[in-house]
Amino acid sequence: MPAYEFVRSTYSGGNAGQECVEVARNVPGTVAVRDSKDADGPILQLTQGSWTAFLRSVSHHG
Repeated sequence: MPAYEFVRSTYSGGNAGQECVEVARNVPGTVAVRDSKDADGPILQLTQGSWTAFLRSVSHHG
């Protein structure tokens, strides 16, 4: 598995137990997403195109 460098959203609060995700974009062609509360848990690996489509989808429903 690639060495992903995860970053937490600036929209996330810094309080323990808050639900948020972390995203890694340091591996070319891949966007990796994980639950910030479970750093050893599963990682969703997406293509850049799939990630862009997801972001467009959620921004239109907000």
